[in-house]
Parts: sequence; C-alpha cells; structure tokens
Amino acid sequence: MTGIVSRSIAANGLSFAVDEAGEGDRIALFLHGFPESRLCWRHQLPALATLGWRAVGVDMRGYGQSSRPKEREAYRIDHLVADVAGLFDALGARRRLLIGHDWGGLVAWAAASRRVVPLDGLIIVNAPHPQVYAAIVQRSWRQRLRSWYVLYFALPWLPEATVTAGHAWQVERALRRTALREDVFPPEIIAHYRHNASQPGVMTAMLNYYRANMNVRRFVGPGVEVPTLLLWGDRDFALGNELVPGTAAYVPDLTIHMLPGVSHWAPEEAPDQVNAAMEEWLAGRIPV
Repeated sequence: MTGIVSRSIAANGLSFAVDEAGEGDRIALFLHGFPESRLCWRHQLPALATLGWRAVGVDMRGYGQSSRPKEREAYRIDHLVADVAGLFDALGARRRLLIGHDWGGLVAWAAASRRVVPLDGLIIVNAPHPQVYAAIVQRSWRQRLRSWYVLYFALPWLPEATVTAGHAWQVERALRRTALREDVFPPEIIAHYRHNASQPGVMTAMLNYYRANMNVRRFVGPGVEVPTLLLWGDRDFALGNELVPGTAAYVPDLTIHMLPGVSHWAPEEAPDQVNAAMEEWLAGRIPV
C-alpha cells in the first residue's frame, strides 16, 4: 500500500471511500466486485500511478465505508453508472480510464456502452459483456449451473443469513475455495472482507446488486466506442471461457488477453500478469 492515500469524496449525492495513488487529472477509476472492496486493487493502483495516471480505487455504493442506501432500487444499474460519472467529475478528470472486475466490470461495461461520460479507454477483468452473457446463459446449461448463485442471491433474507453467519465465514470459504493458490488472500485481506460483509446492512446492499439487476440486457446502450482491453483468467469458477469470443461483435476496438491458469480473482491472484498486460496495452493504445 506504499504511496496510497485513503479519503472520502462526495459524488452523485453519496459519500465514497477511495484509495488514491499518483496525482493529476488523468484519472484511472477502479471498480471492484462481490464480495470485495477497493482493497482488491492494491497491486494495480501503484502500477498505474507509475504510468502517469492518478489511480483511484473506490468502495462502490453499499460496500465498505461508502454510503449505503437502504432501498433495493438504489442499486439499479442506472444509479451505478451515474456513480461512475459523478466520481470522474468529483475527481476533476480531464482524461478517463475505467477499470472493472466482476460486478465492477459489469458496471464499467454499462457505463461505457451507455456513454455516460467520455472515456479514453476501458479495461475489464473477468466480467462478460452483458449481451454475450445473456445469450450464452440462455443456451448453455453449463453456464446456467455456474450461475446458480445469482438466483440464490435473489431470494429474500436467506442469503444474508447464510453468508453473514459466523462473522461471514462463508465469504472466506468462497474466496479460498475458488482461488487457485492458498496465498492469494492473506489473513489480513480475508479479515478485511469478512469484517466488511458483517457490518449491519452491508450484505443486503451487496446482494441488492443482483436483486435490482436481474435482466442484464438492460445494461447496454448505443455501444462501446472506446479502446477496450478484456483480461480473462481462464480458470474462472463462475464464468466460462465461452463468454469471451462473442465480445468482439459489440466492441469494435477490442483486445483480448487470456491469463492461463488464473482464476476469477485475477487482480489479486496474478497481479504481475494483470499489471504487465495493462501496461503493454496502454502503451500501444492510450499514450500519455
């Protein structure tokens, strides 16, 4: 965490906790997924800062130390993409790079597709384009089985009760069982994620991302018109590799970089590979 500063900023009517590395108005905004936090980007923020970006990881609404609206509708994709635009504005962005993983990747796809803010580039880590996911899950029983948890998370109260029991021990169990190495999530990181998930109201907010957005086809808009890098760990427990090839039909300027032998948790499991791929792509597509 050397060189990373934590603070809170106001955007889109809410307060967001952020970690920042670097200075200036060239903003690289990082969006995390479930059940993580801005801490999942701890390896990427310094790397992007050395490339001349002001790298900002944010606790998304409902997570960690950010504002936590109670209403389910507050987590609809319209509000999540408005957060992206508001955060870039609050950070004084002149140039904008958007990076997302898992749920953060879905929000990033939606923000880029809807063109809610001018972007210089888009980087997605193990999050399928919503149109590709919707098409594959309709015809693939294998992907439906992988996605069983989506329907479970949509149930009332039961997911909260099971996931938060025992100080959210299921969060630790899920992360450790789906990572490919035991050292991916050190004890202090596991403790952080379990603590966040155990706070009053947090798990409901986290699950409301699923409950409020069951139809992912509604995420998209006119289309992604910016250079895009799709990083994909090919040992993802929840998202099959068949979700990757169809992306090019929706993203004209697309670079796909597969990460062999890497799980869903690529930013934390393979930080050197992720950072190197981002650096190489940025140097060729989005010069300083």
